[in-house]
Amino acid sequence: MNEGVLEDVWRRESPHVLGALLRRHGDLGDCEDAAQEALEAAARQWQELPENPRGWLITVASRRLIDRARADAARADRELAAAAEAPPPAAPDRDDGLELLLLCCHPALSRPSQVALTLRAVSGLSTAEIAAAFLVPEATMGQRLSRARGTLREAGARFGMPAPGELPARVAAVLDVLHLVFNEGYTRSAGDALLDGELTREAIRLTRELLHALPDHDEVAGALALMLLTQAREPARADERGDLIPLAEQDRSRWRRGEIAEGVAILERVLPRGPVGRFQLQAAIAAVHAEAPDAAATDWAQIRALYDMLERVAPGPAVTLNRAVAVGMESGPDAGLTIVDALLQDPRMARHHRTHAVRAHLLELAGDRDAAAEAYARAAALTASRPEQRYLNRRAAEARGG
Repeated sequence: MNEGVLEDVWRRESPHVLGALLRRHGDLGDCEDAAQEALEAAARQWQELPENPRGWLITVASRRLIDRARADAARADRELAAAAEAPPPAAPDRDDGLELLLLCCHPALSRPSQVALTLRAVSGLSTAEIAAAFLVPEATMGQRLSRARGTLREAGARFGMPAPGELPARVAAVLDVLHLVFNEGYTRSAGDALLDGELTREAIRLTRELLHALPDHDEVAGALALMLLTQAREPARADERGDLIPLAEQDRSRWRRGEIAEGVAILERVLPRGPVGRFQLQAAIAAVHAEAPDAAATDWAQIRALYDMLERVAPGPAVTLNRAVAVGMESGPDAGLTIVDALLQDPRMARHHRTHAVRAHLLELAGDRDAAAEAYARAAALTASRPEQRYLNRRAAEARGG
């Protein structure tokens, strides 16, 4: 069977498989291991897609858990034997993805562990993809995931919707997860494809579900608005070869106006209420871009002001890097370069391709084509995304006059 088909099935079905297993067996680590073994079995055995892939995966994974329980306990009781014949069903009236998301955002876990574990369990991202999102080595992320599973086990965390009073406390971590999932789909961190529409759609779907559960939570609404306003650009983000088209060069007539209108309407509803959080501010920045008929008409003064607010509300190097672009566009490239050069003192940012790509862009605007070419080449060497590599290498060649 085609590897891409199996990957699509896994991404779609993994939360439901895990949910079904967790309702019966309880331990996330054991259930993840069994589900992964079922996926490996599917890769070996499926010649074509079965009629009910979810049921097949649940059956095989459940039997793996049963076999492990029998080996560990050296016994096989009647309940386990019955479970082998009748694997735990996925409940059709429950959103396993959302419940699994909330389980992984258990308060016993640190925020980075919550985000990493839910990316792995709910969205089926690999450890390498999650590590790239966190700017850490893959081995470090693998250890973090293992510790997170152990912490859930020790805390006695169970699968299911938290009590209404507990739900808001988990929302900040959930929003981090959904934002990272969306970003990974919008610009893949590695591989041949620039985009993964299934990931972005799943992040939007789960954010809608979360907003349905918490309709008065303005940051959930802001996150949904941000995703919609960003996703609206998708048709114009890649050329016919799948290579990146930067925002300034996109054909804005191809942007999806329905998603823009929905995102703007959400912002118009929640921004006046205050207080304004980071997702609302990011969505407001996306709305300013969406409202400009072309790149030249972009209101960079307003975008800079919004980034100034965002840096106060949610400071961090990624926000500072984006602010550097706005400062460079509004006040001149040298002002932006001062900010970027300071960021390069942070080893994490010095290893991140986007820092060098932004620096290259600002150097090019400043007229230093040789330094821009060098920075573009450095950025290309640091990314594992082949579409981004091709784009950055092309910009390096153009800066050299090639």
